[in-house]
Amino acid sequence: MMIPGARPVHLTVVVPAYNEEKRVGPSLEAILRYLERRVFPFEIVVVNDGSRDQTAQLSREILAGCEHHTVIDRKFNRGKGYSVRQGMLAGNGRFLLFSDADLSTPIEELEKLLPPLESGSVQVSIGSRALGGSEVEVHQPWWRETMGKGFNLFVRAIALGGLRDTQCGFKCFTREAAQSIFSVARIDGFGFDVEALYLARKFGFGTREIPVRWINSPDSRVHPLSDASRMLADLLRIRFTDLRGGYRSGNGMDRRGRQGS
Repeated sequence: MMIPGARPVHLTVVVPAYNEEKRVGPSLEAILRYLERRVFPFEIVVVNDGSRDQTAQLSREILAGCEHHTVIDRKFNRGKGYSVRQGMLAGNGRFLLFSDADLSTPIEELEKLLPPLESGSVQVSIGSRALGGSEVEVHQPWWRETMGKGFNLFVRAIALGGLRDTQCGFKCFTREAAQSIFSVARIDGFGFDVEALYLARKFGFGTREIPVRWINSPDSRVHPLSDASRMLADLLRIRFTDLRGGYRSGNGMDRRGRQGS
C-alpha cells in the first residue's frame, strides 16, 4: 500500500497464491531479504486466490513490516491468470514482476530480467528454461517435460513463433506494458502467459527471453491432462478473440501508432 509522500515504487513483485501456506512464508521471506538489500523502493502484492488454508493470514504476518505491500484476499478461486492480472493492475511500480509462489525461479534471477527494462531496450523480459545458459537444477518428471515441449510446439505454431519457453512463472514488465496488456487480457487459467506475450507482441512491446535458474517444485498445481487440454483450447481462443477484434489497447492504438485490430 502506497504512503503519501513516499518515494515512487521502482519495482512491484506480484505473487499469486492458492493454498500455499506451506510455501508462501519461506518464499516471501526470501523475496524480502533480497529486496531489502537493493537501493530502490519496492512493493509486494500477494493475491490470495480463494485459498482454503492460512495463505492470506501468513502473508499479512510476514509482510507486516514491509513499507509497501498489499494482500488481495479473494474468497473464491478464479485461476492463476485472473490473480496475476489483478495483482499487476493493482501494483504501483515502475516495473512489475510476477513470480510463482514456490520460487522455482529464485528471486535473485531478477538481476537478469530488470536491466533490459531499465535501459529501455525492451518492455517485457521473461525467464526461460529452454535457452542455452539456463540452469535447470531439478528437472520435472520426463513425461511433464515432454508435454511441456509439445505444448510449446503448439504455441509457436498457433500464437507465438520465436519464443522457446512461454510458461516459466517469472516475467517482468514496464508499467506501460503491464497496464496495456493486463487491462485487456481475459484468460483466467494457465494459458494466461501465452495471452500476455501475444498481446505484448500485438501492441508492439519489445520482448526478450532470458535464460534463468530453475528448480522444479514437486507440488505443481498443473494437472498434466485436464490443464493441458484447457491450455490448448486457450491458444485457439486467443487467435479467435483477436480475429474478432476483441483485443484493443486502452486508446485503441498500438505502440507503433496503428489502429488495434
